[in-house]
Amino acid sequence: MKRSKMPALFLGHGTPMNALEDTPFSEEWKALGSQFDTPRTILAISAHYAREGNFINNAKTPKQIYDMYGFPKELYAIKYTPEGDPTLAKRVAELIGGKLDPSFGIDHGIWSVLRRMYPQANIPVVSMAVNLDLTPQAMFDLGHKLAPLRQEGVLIFGTGSIVHNLAFINWGMDGGFPWARRFQERLNMAVEARDYAAAIHYEKDPDARKAFTTIEHYAPLLYVLGTVDPDDDVAIVNDEETLGSISMTGYLFQPKKSFH
Repeated sequence: MKRSKMPALFLGHGTPMNALEDTPFSEEWKALGSQFDTPRTILAISAHYAREGNFINNAKTPKQIYDMYGFPKELYAIKYTPEGDPTLAKRVAELIGGKLDPSFGIDHGIWSVLRRMYPQANIPVVSMAVNLDLTPQAMFDLGHKLAPLRQEGVLIFGTGSIVHNLAFINWGMDGGFPWARRFQERLNMAVEARDYAAAIHYEKDPDARKAFTTIEHYAPLLYVLGTVDPDDDVAIVNDEETLGSISMTGYLFQPKKSFH
């Protein structure tokens, strides 16, 4: 059976409590799971798997990682344990010149979202590290090498936060600071206009220094953008900030729908 080209997806995952509580964000993730064909496998690029090198998890049964602290015990009781896909992991390693590593797993940036999109955990997941040795341009270029996977039933899924500055978090704030909204709005315009150079050279934005101080939460977006084709439509998902300085905004890139 010939598969249709899968989307590429970046989502802001926010607080791990979105995995436990029904929020507008988690409700949107639930809806996403039925908006396109079910993937054969998910290649997840998470802010929380950041290494100096191109590492890909090739475990047949990747472990679930509870890499968050100080939350209610109910959160640590959540089980989300899909199978891995060693064959895909090997293919990814060949495409990008990567190294296979079964020692990591599925962190909360991945499972907090996927348990909403695919609650039965019946789609294999391969996690790939953000390579901290790469420049933003090189991350984008590496994403381009992953693009053929979209024709092979693989959902490219980046998870992080476009604005992510823990130093400015306001736990009593529902929305975002004005500078956070400005940074996000300008990036939205750039993505919709296919101005990926603006996303790669984010440091030119006047609010970039506040948006984040380290790249790992922003980096998954660069990988995802590299997989996007010129004929893909883009939809903006959960376009909000929370706690002042955390962006929940995501993007869904998928082939234009044809009508007969």
